[in-house]
Amino acid sequence: MPFFKADHLVMRFGGLVAVNDFNLELQPGDLVGLIGPNGAGKTTVFNMITGVYRPTSGRIYFQDKDITGKRPDIITALGIARTFQNIRLFTDLSLIENVMVSYHVRLKSNIFEAVFKLPRYMRQENAMYEEAMELLHKVELDHLAEEKAGSLPYGEQRRLEIARALATHPKLLLLDEPAAGMNPNETLQLMDFIKQIRDEFDLTILLIEHDMKVVMGICERIWVLDYGKTIAVGTPSEIQNNPEVIKAYLGEEEYA
Repeated sequence: MPFFKADHLVMRFGGLVAVNDFNLELQPGDLVGLIGPNGAGKTTVFNMITGVYRPTSGRIYFQDKDITGKRPDIITALGIARTFQNIRLFTDLSLIENVMVSYHVRLKSNIFEAVFKLPRYMRQENAMYEEAMELLHKVELDHLAEEKAGSLPYGEQRRLEIARALATHPKLLLLDEPAAGMNPNETLQLMDFIKQIRDEFDLTILLIEHDMKVVMGICERIWVLDYGKTIAVGTPSEIQNNPEVIKAYLGEEEYA
């Protein structure tokens, strides 16, 4: 059994087939891209993997477990984390508070211990703070730990969102358009950052991205969706020269 497997996934919304017979296998350490025109079904795939949607048919396996249709919090606890196309930080909370929120999925203490600040809860809270600061240090944001997340420049907000995902201790990280809204310099920094965290945190990464410079620059393999169907799978060079991919992005008339 592969580290991760999406097996013949289908997602229907009424009469609309958003994803049709999608298959994907990942091995530990993979850095894989999922691309396609707007409306191709990419985020729907992420939503099925993370439990936001239950597939109409097909199964999802992660580390030998069938996780099809499990709740998002259970899937997170099993080791799958994600970011979103539109950044979803708690903008009025500090950076350290944003990261510490994610650690609560690992807490062993109960609400009674938290309300009365009993010793076990306080030990875990202190450990969370130390680990969150270490994580902020690794993404070069520790000097801003007490600043509000909403005050960060866009590129640093993206790094904070990824740090918050890393705080759940994932093995599989899903990045939904991490370069969206970034300037060219921020994009270059992001590419290095993604490769760095893959190696440092021993991650498998699946990313959706419209910026082809990012996809072709860091991904080892690429899946291409169009109208919910996989039209190509291959290395960056194979995808760049695939007629079906060119047609999907440029349209029939322009391709001809």
